[in-house]
Amino acid sequence: MAEGMNVELAHKLSEREKADRQKRRWEEVVEIVEVLFLAIAAIATAWSGYQAAKGEGHQSVLYGEATTDQFQAGVASNLGGQRLAADAALFSAWLQAQADKNPQLAAVYVRRFSPDYRMAFTAWLKTDPFTNPAAPPGPGYMPQYRNTGLEEAKRLNAHADATFEEGTAARETADKYVRLTVLFALVLFLVAMGQRFKLRGVRIAAGAVAFGLLAYGLYSLFTLPHV
Repeated sequence: MAEGMNVELAHKLSEREKADRQKRRWEEVVEIVEVLFLAIAAIATAWSGYQAAKGEGHQSVLYGEATTDQFQAGVASNLGGQRLAADAALFSAWLQAQADKNPQLAAVYVRRFSPDYRMAFTAWLKTDPFTNPAAPPGPGYMPQYRNTGLEEAKRLNAHADATFEEGTAARETADKYVRLTVLFALVLFLVAMGQRFKLRGVRIAAGAVAFGLLAYGLYSLFTLPHV
């Protein structure tokens, strides 16, 4: 009788030890997975923060370049406008000299035209403007006329707009990296919270949610442009 009880007790103790070993093995596996989650989330958080900081710095640089281009465009536009106004005033004086039948004075005005305006003036004369009603109003309306200042201002303004848009895109990308930083912080929180629970179901649920968020965050991290 006593021998049978000893055998049954030994059997129960063996089963309990087996169950304990399985429980410890499960806990070890879960702890390894949680450590991996924590390590990956921590590295991803640091990388996201680094990219967000670089994006904000890049945005500031691009905005500064756009401002410089806009300032230079303003200077070039003023110079181009002043040159056009001077040529237009000389052209008005030339018309008056023509009306006064003073070819010598008219020739003086022509020599004072800027090179681009003089070339357009020559092309304008070929349209027979005094008898041709379809002729352009003046040299400034001719396709041959070029104002380097105004053209440079146009180019700089276009470059400033493109640079400003690039800076805005860099800012938006930096904001997305900041949001990813918050997401990875949530992963760290879920894993840390799950470790506080001994119930297998609760711990697995917290780990599953953390894994889903981590996977989404890593996908977004690799698909976002890097500065």
